[in-house]
Amino acid sequence: MKIEKFEDLPIWQDARSIVNFVYGITDKKIFRDSVLKMHIRKTAISIISNIAEGFERGSNKEFIQFLFISKGSVGELRAQIRISLDNKFISEEDFNSVISKSISLSRQVSKFIDYLRKSRITNLRHKTK
Repeated sequence: MKIEKFEDLPIWQDARSIVNFVYGITDKKIFRDSVLKMHIRKTAISIISNIAEGFERGSNKEFIQFLFISKGSVGELRAQIRISLDNKFISEEDFNSVISKSISLSRQVSKFIDYLRKSRITNLRHKTK
């Protein structure tokens, strides 16, 4: 399967799902810390944005660099979500859901990085099996 645009990437689609979920849980009245709320949202946006930007850069080397940044943001999101749970801004169920989705995405990004490192594809349009 040829990936024509970043929106075709399963990792981008999963990152989008996380962003939408994060917006939903931080919109609830129980989430009373506006600074943490904005930081969590920015972090989630960073995940999806770095996947897109890296893809559009046009080389595997740059794409991999941006995927690592995205993966780092996934870790940052997990830390912020933990703070949110500790302060009772989110439910245990929402916490577990974000953590599960985040760990899964982090693994997928790692596998994709490994794939790109081994691949002979070096241009903008990345192929996957």
